[in-house]
Amino acid sequence: MTAEQIWPIIRLEVERESEREPCMKHFLEQHILGFERFASALSMLLSVKLASKHFPPQVLQTLFEEFYEESPGSVEMAVVDLSATLERDPAAVNYFEVMLFLKGYQALQAYRLSHWLWKNGRRPMAYLLQNRMSEVFAVDIHPAAKIGKGILLDHATSLVIGETAVVEDNVSILHEVTLGGTGKETGDRHPKVRRSVLIGAGAKILGNVEIGEGAKVGAGSVVLDNVPPHYTVAGVPAQIVGRTEVEEPSLDMNQRLNEKPRQD
Repeated sequence: MTAEQIWPIIRLEVERESEREPCMKHFLEQHILGFERFASALSMLLSVKLASKHFPPQVLQTLFEEFYEESPGSVEMAVVDLSATLERDPAAVNYFEVMLFLKGYQALQAYRLSHWLWKNGRRPMAYLLQNRMSEVFAVDIHPAAKIGKGILLDHATSLVIGETAVVEDNVSILHEVTLGGTGKETGDRHPKVRRSVLIGAGAKILGNVEIGEGAKVGAGSVVLDNVPPHYTVAGVPAQIVGRTEVEEPSLDMNQRLNEKPRQD
């Protein structure tokens, strides 16, 4: 689904909600119905969220609009992230609710601007956004980290993703997850999370390790070694407990460890 396709759906959802809940009508008009384009509404929303008395929303909104104008693919990534969140999070019912109220989605879109700034040599501004994301959303993603599309950050509180981390497409990550280093090492020192991985709440993945495509990391695990594709690990330190039951655990979102026995 494209931004042009999803925006009329979002507006229709909001029009219906305005009728059901008149107290929200002004708020919804300000954030959704007053805009003709998805990117413009998202720019305003994130600017207001991240602004401070020392950095007004008008400045941030100009940055977001510049970003979406020069990087139109990022608008479509925001749409894919929106759809992924609605499809995988049972608490999400409507697109507009994800966009306006789920901070994991909002933090991810703010990161995308900081990453664009970082790639374009605007590092102090990228760091400023990272700092504000941490203060506002309790999500700390380094601007240099590389994150694909179709990402679900469920709840997202206390999420940390380090500088050289890579998160590929269609990954689902719950709250209190760390993709971190192991100490004072420099260079390429953070995890590489491949496609369709599910990372449970509170998991800590440390060092330049690879979490293979379609793998699952159990809640509360501490991962210090590579995880093969389509295997589940759990525990402290994490150990393989079996093969995943499905090819794409990130879409299934089943965090139980009733996996297929490992056959070596």
